[in-house]
Amino acid sequence: MIKQLILKNRTYRRFKQDKKISENELKDLVDLARLTPSPRNRQSLKFIISNTSKINDKIFPTLSWAGALTDWEGPEEGERPSAYVIILGDNSILPKVEKSYHEVASGFVAQSILLGAVEKGYGGCTIAAIQRQKLRTELNIPEHFEILLVLALGVPAETVVIEKMPETGNYDYRRDENNVHHVPKRSLNDILINYCE
Repeated sequence: MIKQLILKNRTYRRFKQDKKISENELKDLVDLARLTPSPRNRQSLKFIISNTSKINDKIFPTLSWAGALTDWEGPEEGERPSAYVIILGDNSILPKVEKSYHEVASGFVAQSILLGAVEKGYGGCTIAAIQRQKLRTELNIPEHFEILLVLALGVPAETVVIEKMPETGNYDYRRDENNVHHVPKRSLNDILINYCE
C-alpha cells in the first residue's frame, strides 16, 4: 500500500484549478503533519493553509516552478494549484543553535502531507524556490516565522512517468511533445552500497 502511494506521489506542476480542496481536507493534511515525528519532539513547525483565490493569488507569484524546464514559467491560469500549505519554522520555539531541526522536520511533514494528499486523490509540488520576503510581506507573516517550504496542492492535470536514468547520468526531468512529464530515477543497484558480504 505505501509503495503505491509513493509511486503516485510525483511532483505535479499543473492542476485542475477549478477542483477545490476544502478547508477541512487541508486541516486533515496538516493534522498528519502534527502527528509526524519531530526532531527532539520540539514540534517547532507552524502552517498556513489557503484554498481561496484571494490568498492563492498572493502566493503563486512568489514561487518558482521548474528549474529544469527553462522555457516554462509555471502553470497557466486554469492549471494553477487550488490550495497551498506553507510550512513555517517557529524560531520562538527553537534556540538559534537548533534551527537546522526546522529543515529536517519540514522534510518529514512535507512527505506526510503529500502522501495524505495522494490518498485523497490530489497531488502536489514541494517548492523551496520561494521569494520569501515577498511572500512574508504579501501574507503579513511575522518575522519569527522562518518560511521553509510551500506545498502546492490540487487535482493533477498532467501525467508524470518514472523512467530509467539514462547512461549519460542526466537526471533532468523533461516534458515530451505530448506534455507527458518524464522523471529519470537511479536504479536500486545504483544507490545501494553493499557492506553485507
